[in-house]
Amino acid sequence: MNQNAQAKANMSASTELEKGVVGAIAGTRTGKVEMVHNTKASPSGNIAQLIASNSLHMVMQPIVDLVSTEIYGHEALVRGPANTPLASPDTLLKLAAQEDCLLDFELECVKLALSQWKSDGNGGRIFVNVSASALARAFQGYNVEAMAKAISDFGISPRSVIFEITEHEHISDIPNLLAVAQDLRHAGIRFALDDFGDGRSSLRLWAELAPDIVKIDKYFTKDISRISTKTKTIRSLMQLAENFNSALVAEGIETAEDLHALRDLGIQLGQGYYLGRPDRSPAVTLPSKTRLVLQQSRVSILPTQASSTRKINLRGSIVMHVPPATELTTTSDVVQLFVDHPTWHAIPVVDGTRPIGIIGRAEMLTQSAKPYFYELFGKRSCMRYTNTAPRLVEVDQNVQDLIGILTSEDQRYLSEGFIFTENGQYRGIGLGEHLVRLVTESRIEAARHANPLTFLPGNIPISEHINRLLERNSDFIVAYADLANFKPFNDFYGYWQGDEVIKLVAATLLKHIDRTADFLGHVGGDDFLVVFQSVDWRDRLENAIAEFNSAVIRLHDKEAIDAGGIWAEDRHGVRRFFPCTTLYAGAVDAARGPYKNASDVSSAAAKARHLAKKDSVAIYLSPVPHPQFEDSGHHAL
Repeated sequence: MNQNAQAKANMSASTELEKGVVGAIAGTRTGKVEMVHNTKASPSGNIAQLIASNSLHMVMQPIVDLVSTEIYGHEALVRGPANTPLASPDTLLKLAAQEDCLLDFELECVKLALSQWKSDGNGGRIFVNVSASALARAFQGYNVEAMAKAISDFGISPRSVIFEITEHEHISDIPNLLAVAQDLRHAGIRFALDDFGDGRSSLRLWAELAPDIVKIDKYFTKDISRISTKTKTIRSLMQLAENFNSALVAEGIETAEDLHALRDLGIQLGQGYYLGRPDRSPAVTLPSKTRLVLQQSRVSILPTQASSTRKINLRGSIVMHVPPATELTTTSDVVQLFVDHPTWHAIPVVDGTRPIGIIGRAEMLTQSAKPYFYELFGKRSCMRYTNTAPRLVEVDQNVQDLIGILTSEDQRYLSEGFIFTENGQYRGIGLGEHLVRLVTESRIEAARHANPLTFLPGNIPISEHINRLLERNSDFIVAYADLANFKPFNDFYGYWQGDEVIKLVAATLLKHIDRTADFLGHVGGDDFLVVFQSVDWRDRLENAIAEFNSAVIRLHDKEAIDAGGIWAEDRHGVRRFFPCTTLYAGAVDAARGPYKNASDVSSAAAKARHLAKKDSVAIYLSPVPHPQFEDSGHHAL
């Protein structure tokens, strides 16, 4: 381009804006708009008539900083004539698509948004929706100075403008978008990626565009206070945002509970009806109810998953490749293979690549030691000594499936092992003991998240919750609940009855806590941790202990009830009398001590529990504000 042409292009940038050449769709979320050629006007008029008659206007919805509780910016959303179908942005977009002027409509909306923000705005940030196609059409061919001037001519600083990329269809020319975006960024304009997770905003676009802000689709924020999978998704997106150096906006916040949960998860920005509805006049302050939620010290109780059914990697752990035999392999050859390879516990038999049996080492060598074995069977097919119903395990198995193997009636896999397959094809063999260890480890790991007996949160979510409370300097009490004389009860009545007692503890504590404020976790065995934010925590805990102690009597037999306990062996094997099992707890006031992490708090509570048992009191509250407790100066409630 020659100098004269470039000068004309630079001078015309703001003019193009005034004509509506630069624009963006400003409206609520819509589905994919099909572009069709149909210039027939609707009964209520067409897009050109709406623009010419100044029948379009913008409403501004606030975007809030959940940390500072201040308004971060506003999103401009287009509206048509009130009390008509065209008041809906969805209808406007569909009409623009039908009239084959969608891009022109977008351009006019940006002009309208910027013009109205200049008149009504408070100098804050303005989010303007724009598709990649409209953005490229508006600014391609102009240099950085012209781009900045085009925005400045509206009386708005380019640094106050955030173009929110909203896509109705797949972006076909990402390199062109990135080139335009780079120049706009140099001009001071920033970018947001809209509705991430709705199927149109892709991870590739996030990575390549490197937006300053990413808006999470409202599907992932709605009911996040009670759906654990959404909590996990948000945490994953937060990790992505940290890696890409982007801030996150949680869209669609409509309840105090969801706002509370998102704040406690650490989401920086939020948008939704609970924070402020779209209005012609930009909001200056937050609603009082919203500010109260954001400023309260109480930490929300985030939902946790009841159990883990994750897939485990078997390939690199317990799969051992052993060259397989076939139906043509002789019995003598199989015996020799076992002799030559002492570590092989079994040899698979395949038909091509499909496993059809397994030969166990112990059984084969036992048979080969019998008289005349080689003379009678040595040259015959090995199928005579093959288990033709082997246990098959896919290398991409689920933990629950492996547990089913361990509990099945056919236990031959413990001696001869099993065969690993991938899509039905032979991949290797495994030992039964390896399978037992792998399943056990996976169950222990799952129990750290949720106890399999009570389905209460385990050690990891307990620690996460306490750490969140410490980070917010919240007032909270941690009570470590335990059972007295539970081991003799368990030994005397058996594990099944012992499990009933543990489930009774869980049910009783759950009944007496405030589930919106208090957190109940199951450490393991008969150990429970209650994190109270309720101010009446003492009454709640005392009532729970009293109710449990009354109910647990029914799990003893008549003789024990009449005697007030049972005769059983102690830890040293000495037979003596034990009173009926009861519940007790040690508690610490976490706000009074310089606890650095959840480990400090739980250790202090465990020591308080020990002193409760030692002093035979229902509740022991340690008065010492330090993780290292002393035996002196304590008192009981």
